[in-house]
Formats: sequence, structure tokens, C-alpha cells
Amino acid sequence: MEKSKLFDGRTLLIATKHEKNRVIAPVLEKELGVFCIVSYEFDTDFLGTFTGEIERKNDPLTTARIKCDLAMKQYYSDLAIASEGSFGPHPSSMFLAADEEILILIDSKNELEIVVREVSTNTNFSAAEIKTETEMLEFAEKAKFPSHGLILRPTKNDFTDVTYSMKKGLQHPGELLIVFRRLMSTHGSAYAETDMRAIYNPTRMEVIAAAVLKLVEKIKCECPNCGRPGFSKTEIKKGLPCEWCGSPTNSPLSAIYTCKKCAFQKEELFPQNKEVEDPMYCDNCNP
Repeated sequence: MEKSKLFDGRTLLIATKHEKNRVIAPVLEKELGVFCIVSYEFDTDFLGTFTGEIERKNDPLTTARIKCDLAMKQYYSDLAIASEGSFGPHPSSMFLAADEEILILIDSKNELEIVVREVSTNTNFSAAEIKTETEMLEFAEKAKFPSHGLILRPTKNDFTDVTYSMKKGLQHPGELLIVFRRLMSTHGSAYAETDMRAIYNPTRMEVIAAAVLKLVEKIKCECPNCGRPGFSKTEIKKGLPCEWCGSPTNSPLSAIYTCKKCAFQKEELFPQNKEVEDPMYCDNCNP
């Protein structure tokens, strides 16, 4: 099944509240031949908020899938895309902050679901208890304010009366200090955090854009057996031989690609484009 025949000329619904369509639509319209529309009236906040007043009850992939499913039902669409972001320590280094973006495209007409994951340390994600205006301005500068929005509230875990005690989307220096002073005078404390909603965070938008390119690449990878898009890597086999002694190492020897539609599999050797591993990574040569 040719990619152009599958998506060309169809309407793609982007399930977003925070203008992610700015980086999603141009790429997918060009690469897939779709016409993108946005679910402006679809409020995704009920599935969870970054600030925690509405807890996210599901994992990121499930949440993104629910966004697609509900938006498709509301707008009578058979083709939709949604993303979900998570922020915290990098999976391989707890000392680095990371942005993990899950992007899912669902084609109910063709019973197709394609998912990509992009993990990046390119993020301004941070938070801190603020005691003085000097600390407030220093935090704002490190967080790339005012191009990147900030959030202020009394304390980290204060979710009471959020309409009045929490202020999101702060992007004006004057307003930032006014809200900070108000919190200090009424609550005696202030907690600042970066606003990670895409519309207020250009850096996060860049990571979402990278995920979109990865999605396009995955869609263009078609199953050799049935031609279905999304023929992708599902398993890595270790055992790349050491350059000196030939012993198997923990480095990748091959990658297994699987079609979700027909279950066809293909093994490709040397996924990292090298046939031997440096002895420094060999348990035999460098125990």
C-alpha cells in the first residue's frame, strides 16, 4: 500500500489545546499530503495538567491515545494525531533534566497506529521556592523568560483555590513581579516553575518538531511484505564482537523490525554501522 494512497488528500485532526499544530501541520501536510485541522474546542486538560491540580491518571502513551480517540469521536474523524510530554530526570542520567515526547497517529479507517518517542535534554524544565525579587529574576533568566512562560503559586503542593492563587503563562516582567509580590504578601511564600505547555515553551516545541520528523521517517518505512507504513524496530540483539578478542559485547549486533499489521519480521545486522566494538567496552579485554 503506497503512502500517498493511504494519506493523500485526507483530513488529519490534531488533538491539541496549546497550538502544537504550529510545528505538526506544516510537516505532515508537506510529507503526507494531508489537510490538517485543529480541535480548538477539545480541552485536553481534563486528562492531566503539568502543574498537578488535575492528576494524569494514565501513562503518557495511553493519555495521548485517549486524546486521539476522544477527539476523533467528537469531530467524526478517522485520522488524528496527538502528543503527550513528560518532564523529569533523563532515563540514563538522573542529573540531567529531560523532555520525553510521545507522538501518536491513529488511522481508524485502515486500523493503523504509529507511535514515536523523542527524549531530549533540550529543556528549560525547572522549579524552585523563591524568597526574594532577586531570586525571582535570576530564576526567570535561567528559564529563558520572557520568551518562555513561567508559573507562580504559593507552594509546590498548594492546589487549593488555584484560580486565584496560581498564575500560569506569565510572560511579562512587570506582571511577574506583581504576582510574586502578591503571593508574598498574602501567603508569605512563592513557588516558581517553568510553564511546560507547548504554547508557552518554544524549547519544548522544538522537541515536538523533532518527534514529528521521526514520525514521518517511521511512516515512510513500509513493510517489505504487505507495504504497510510503520515498519519499525521492535528489538535490539546484543553481541557485537570485540575488535581484539572476538568475544560478544553488550553492544547491538542486530535490530529486529516488525510489521504490526502482518507480523512480518526482518533482522538487520550492525544497526550502529560498525561490525566490531572497541575493546574498552569488552568485559573480557577490559574487565
